[in-house]
Amino acid sequence: MDVSGAVAEGFGPVRDAFAENFAVRGERGAALAVYRDGHKVVDLWAGSRDVDGDPRDAPWEQGTAQIVRSATKGVAAAALLLLHQRGALDLDAPVGAYWPEYKAAGKERTTVGQLLAHRAGVPVLDRPLTPAEAADPDLGARAVAAQAPVWEPGTDHGYHAQTYSWLTGELVRRVTGEPIGAWIAREIAAPVGAGLWVGLPAAEAGRAGRVGPVTAPESPGGLRLRPKRAVADAYADPGSLTRRAFGAITPLPDENDAAYRAAALPASNGIATADGLARFYAALIGEVDGGRRLFEPGTLELARAERSAGADRVLVVGTRFGLGYMLHGGASPLLGPGSFGHPGRGGALGFADPETGTAFGYVTNGFRGSVTADPRAQALVRAVRTALARPA
Repeated sequence: MDVSGAVAEGFGPVRDAFAENFAVRGERGAALAVYRDGHKVVDLWAGSRDVDGDPRDAPWEQGTAQIVRSATKGVAAAALLLLHQRGALDLDAPVGAYWPEYKAAGKERTTVGQLLAHRAGVPVLDRPLTPAEAADPDLGARAVAAQAPVWEPGTDHGYHAQTYSWLTGELVRRVTGEPIGAWIAREIAAPVGAGLWVGLPAAEAGRAGRVGPVTAPESPGGLRLRPKRAVADAYADPGSLTRRAFGAITPLPDENDAAYRAAALPASNGIATADGLARFYAALIGEVDGGRRLFEPGTLELARAERSAGADRVLVVGTRFGLGYMLHGGASPLLGPGSFGHPGRGGALGFADPETGTAFGYVTNGFRGSVTADPRAQALVRAVRTALARPA
């Protein structure tokens, strides 16, 4: 596979790992960007933007974007943290202080911080929403506001796989009066020049080759994922919190559908270039190319301070969360103990490591069954770690 792009001196192992993903890990089309101290040091892309196509007919290009699923959650969390940074949102205040309807069914004392850290207790909906209903922010907000928690809010944690869309989206709308997708576009993406969208605009959707199609998760030959028995059982049981959380939208949306891509579902349907995802995280920890920084130092420390740890009631495995961000650990290995970010189910990964000044963005169109630690993304993370450990 021909790999396009460039790497800075010392980052050759990253290019090698990226190429190896195509050679031995079944990669179809993908891109990777890495920033160091606010400057891009890795910019690679290869394969086909059509997951089932020939690279010669539909080559992945430098500006090709892809749906990144739950990697969108890191962008949604940034919206709420920036509102806190500006004094418009109190993380310790009850959600109901901004969204009175949310006080129903035993959720009166749920705080904004608990919501961000997957401690709100509402990862499921008793009546799942259809894809069309899920795209309506009013319906989604009403559904989670009426939902009774499945554990006492604040006492435990479990991944809010789908409901995170309406929890974060409605809070932003209540505080700002604006849909979360529009707010992210103006206050996050535009100021730092990041190619990412929560709700793909018609102008971008109409650009030839901008976003390629994706397929359902697959397990290519020789890379069969074997989850632990408890994890496999949880996904197989229709009554488990795991299945119910991921099934809060039923049936699963068609991720190639234009209407779905245009909807703003900040838990699951953000679209980004690899550079856009990496540039976003670079801007959380410092200035990018001498430009704007998003998080002040205090906000950065809030974002990555551990709020949830241990057995996750939805993902079953042990997870660690800050305020909306997965933290480095066994379920989602990043660069080091101070790293924070978010994977997307099936492959995508974005994160930052303030200690090394590194920001990472990886997008792919070949989705797999992995949730938090895709083998292709992990190979790239290891290569970045190797490059950073080499003497200058």
